[in-house]
Amino acid sequence: MKVKNSLFLVLAICAVLGAGCGKQGAPEAGAQKPVIKLSYSVFFPPTHVQAKLAAEWAAEIKRRTGGQVQVTVFSGGSLTKADQCYQGVVDGVSDIGMSAFAYTRGRFPLLEGLDLPAGYPDGVAATRIANDLAAKYMPAEVQDVKLLYVHAHGPGILASKRPVATLADMKGLKVRATGFCSKVVECLGGSPVSMPQGETYESLQKGVVDATFCPAETLKGWKQGEVINCLTDCKCIGYTTAFFVAMNKEKWEQLPADVQKTIAAVNAEWVVKHGQAWNDADAEGLAFIQGLKRDVIPLSVSEQAVWVAKVAPLLQEYAARAAQKNLPGEAFLKDLQAAVAAARATQGK
Repeated sequence: MKVKNSLFLVLAICAVLGAGCGKQGAPEAGAQKPVIKLSYSVFFPPTHVQAKLAAEWAAEIKRRTGGQVQVTVFSGGSLTKADQCYQGVVDGVSDIGMSAFAYTRGRFPLLEGLDLPAGYPDGVAATRIANDLAAKYMPAEVQDVKLLYVHAHGPGILASKRPVATLADMKGLKVRATGFCSKVVECLGGSPVSMPQGETYESLQKGVVDATFCPAETLKGWKQGEVINCLTDCKCIGYTTAFFVAMNKEKWEQLPADVQKTIAAVNAEWVVKHGQAWNDADAEGLAFIQGLKRDVIPLSVSEQAVWVAKVAPLLQEYAARAAQKNLPGEAFLKDLQAAVAAARATQGK
C-alpha cells in the first residue's frame, strides 16, 4: 500500500511540473523560437538615406529570421550621440551602432587611415575599399565589439564662393573643414575653420567661410549649393569618412549560429547598398548645382600632381604615427593606395 502511495505521489509531482518524467527539458513540437530584441543607434537623421538603409537592414533581418530577431532603430542620435555611439555599443547602451570612426579621434589609430586624402573616385569604391581593409586588418582597436561592416562616402571636394583652379587660389581661403580634413586645408595653403555641418550654410552665406570641403551629396542634402558659386573637382586628393556598423560583442556571441549566419549574409548585401547610396546622393548633389548654373572647375593634370604632392606628407605622417604604436601603418597605406589606384584605373579617372 505504501509502495502504491509513493508511486502515486511521484506521478502527481511529474504532472504538476509538466515535465513528463521521461521527457524533462524536451521542447514541445512546433514551439516558436524566443524573440531576440535589439536596439540600433544611428546618428544620421531619419530622413537621410543611410538611416533609411539601417531601417531596411533591420526589416530584412526580421524577415529572414522569420520574426525571431527584431531590431528597433533609434536614428538622429536619439539613443547615443555620434561621438558616443561606439562606446555606447561597448557598454551595451545600444546593441548595435552606426557612426564615424573620425568622431572619436585617436581611438582608431590604424583605421583612421581610411579617411586619408588618397584620391577615392566615388562612394562605391570608397565603401568597398574601407570594408575590405577593415576586414583584412581587423585591428585590436575594434576587438571590443563585433564589427559588422564599414561604409564610406564619396570623395570630399571643394565647394567655394570664388573660383579655385590652382593651388595659388587656395592661399588664405577660409575653408570649413573638421578633424583630419583641417590638415588637408593647411597643406593646400588655406585657413581651416571648424564647425558642424549644420552651420555651414549660414557661414557661407554670411562670408564667415569662403568654401567648404565636402562630398557632393551635401550640396543638395544640406542645400549648400545655394550659397556657393563654384565646385572644384579635386578628386585626385579625394578623402572620405568611414562609418562603422558595430554590435555589442557579448550580444553577438549570445546569438544562435544560424542568426549570426543570416546577419552576415545581409551585411554583405548592405555594403553594396550603402556604397551605391553614397554614389546616388553625390549624383543628386551635382545635378542640383548644375540646375543652379554653378561652375564645375576641373584641375589640370599638372595641377592635380601639385595638389597630390602637397598632401603626400599627411599619408606618410599617418604611417609613421601608426608605426610608433607598433601598428602596420605602412602596409595599410600601401594596400589603400593600391586599391584606390586600381579603382581609379577601372573608372578611367
